[in-house]
Amino acid sequence: MAFTTINLSSYPKLAINNNGFSASQLFRSSFLPSKSFLGPSSFSVGALSFTVDHRPHFNGSRWSSTAFRCFSLKSELSGSVDGHGSNGASAERVVVLVIGGGGREHALCYALQRSPTCDAVFCAPGNAGISASGNATCIPDLDITSSSAVISFCRKWSVGLVVVGPEAPLVSGLANDLVMAGIPTFGPSAEAAALEGSKNFMKTICDKYGIPTAKYQTFSDASAAKQYIKEQGAPIVIKADGLAAGKGVTVAMTLEEAYEAVDSMLVEGVFGSAGCRIVVEEFLEGEEASFFALVDGENAIPLESAQDHKRVGDGDTGPNTGGMGAYSPAPVLTKQLQSVVMDSIILPTVKGMAMEGCKFVGVLYAGLMIEKKSGLPKLIEYNVRFGDPECQVLMVRLESDLAKVLLAACRGELKGVTLDWSPGSAMVVVMANKGYPGSYEKGTVIRNLEEAEHVAPSVKIFHAGTALDSDGNFVATGGRVLGITSKGKDLEEARDKAYLAVEEINWPGGFYRKDIGWRALPQKQFASNA
Repeated sequence: MAFTTINLSSYPKLAINNNGFSASQLFRSSFLPSKSFLGPSSFSVGALSFTVDHRPHFNGSRWSSTAFRCFSLKSELSGSVDGHGSNGASAERVVVLVIGGGGREHALCYALQRSPTCDAVFCAPGNAGISASGNATCIPDLDITSSSAVISFCRKWSVGLVVVGPEAPLVSGLANDLVMAGIPTFGPSAEAAALEGSKNFMKTICDKYGIPTAKYQTFSDASAAKQYIKEQGAPIVIKADGLAAGKGVTVAMTLEEAYEAVDSMLVEGVFGSAGCRIVVEEFLEGEEASFFALVDGENAIPLESAQDHKRVGDGDTGPNTGGMGAYSPAPVLTKQLQSVVMDSIILPTVKGMAMEGCKFVGVLYAGLMIEKKSGLPKLIEYNVRFGDPECQVLMVRLESDLAKVLLAACRGELKGVTLDWSPGSAMVVVMANKGYPGSYEKGTVIRNLEEAEHVAPSVKIFHAGTALDSDGNFVATGGRVLGITSKGKDLEEARDKAYLAVEEINWPGGFYRKDIGWRALPQKQFASNA
């Protein structure tokens, strides 16, 4: 018999209505394990059957003697059962599956778990940190590249909402298949996900619907691309047309650097099929910002503003990364500018996609440049999912019921919806593996995470690339590994708390930028960390 491991202590909203007791309460009151008993045993709570394995296992911060394995669920979790085991007929409740296993997905699980209408959160594949935090039940064995496997899981566990985190499953059509199967899914179809999956497609939409963006040309021939670059001069930007894991963009400050980028993509094929066509575009000077909007196909509502730090080194130096830190709100995006972005970029895109026959449902993440010469925003690129690490600062500030809002988006019901945000600011500092964004060593041990999270009440550590070794220690498995996030009454306080927590972490194999937020804070703030 196949088992799915369920840690009930990290599944607080799984409340099976059995005379008012939750499954975990019933277990604690009716089945206390004997120290001498080290084998598995079984018990049932209504229609829910459990195997209890008393062999030692690690629960994320210490070794524990009991593991739960749930292998038969016949009751409906998404009906009238509330988070405390009582019937709540007045509000719809839902079980949510988050697809992905990085820091963005951890933040989404964190926010969904706090949602009053959310009964339980699964995350596939998840990671060791998500599991240990108790923010979701991780399903590492679910093949998220198989739509049929995801659909089968959703039906078995009465999942009422799927939230797709990464872009690759969206571009591959996972949302298409889930929606076809009748499963509400927050994330665009493959056709709409082409806004991120193809830079050329995005630029074509901009041209057609009058959306401000950088001047560009598309090439598949290296000689033609170089000739255009020579005519335009440097600095200039070269982008792989397809998905390249955030590494397909070169901001070339010289012609030689631009030619090298062209050759690496079109001749050497470093990005495979993603780089067989390139977009060469005008270099825009100004300040970058991230703008997010939830979209239901016809309507869009903005999220709070955020700003990330793409370059790997202090002072925005070195190669581009997936993001080394972020903060929210972003002072550069004033309320007036946010209105301009909605009116000139987001809403024309939503309407344009509907006119193209591929309505967009999900989150539109606009990478913007606030041009120095005009003070107005231009679209650099679209992503069709939450940004990472911007999602982390947004989710700790969000006070609305995320599950309810995302369901409304899936149903085309966002019109009139407003979102509540905590006052003040939030910041996330990314800790990455030494060598990132190049090659790096895996398996280095990370210590003092629990102590770091307790330096202040508002600190939350989101795991992006961690696993557990045989001794139960957290180890680094990815490039960007941790997102140390904090809230404060202002950006200065959020920054101080985040860096206080970072300094508590003992990880010789990691590094971090010491100047996150430098554009929005006085330079003296960073003198002590230089």
